[in-house]
Amino acid sequence: MPTSGGGFEQAFNAQAGVDTISKLIVSAHVTQHANDKQELKPTLENLAALPEELGIITEMIADSGYFSETNVTACEDKGVTPYIAVDRQEHNQPLWERFKEPEPLPDDADSVTRMKHRLRTMAGKAVYAQRKVTSEPVFGIIKAVMGFRSFLLRGFEAAKGEWNLVCMAFNIKRLHALTR
Repeated sequence: MPTSGGGFEQAFNAQAGVDTISKLIVSAHVTQHANDKQELKPTLENLAALPEELGIITEMIADSGYFSETNVTACEDKGVTPYIAVDRQEHNQPLWERFKEPEPLPDDADSVTRMKHRLRTMAGKAVYAQRKVTSEPVFGIIKAVMGFRSFLLRGFEAAKGEWNLVCMAFNIKRLHALTR
């Protein structure tokens, strides 16, 4: 992986797809890509491989690091409604801006325009807000509570196995909390 100093470091990019209701990790993989834009399609493929008994994926919520026209189209091709931030949102917006509904969408809007419009609606904002209480806490718990801040094993295959174990440990911990 490239470093900020212009060099390279042996590192991996850990990905996790988290269910918004149970907060369980339902998709996990490790990659050597520094950019998250390339990681939405593998996540969609992992989710499509889940047993039907677990339910149907209807929405994908992701931060701006995953935004691209290709990713929006990939979600729609799989029948998944994308809620992918296009850029960073400004803090402290005026109250009238926060609660204002956008103008109606043109009939000939492309997939990215439809998604941008969806994110500006009150309903879309409510769906996207789930990201803060879904995936962010999972990574926070894995890092701060479980103490997993870096891979201990060397090599890509070993790191994939290590990440799967970390995700399973998180899910066992979460299942214990859900059964109380």
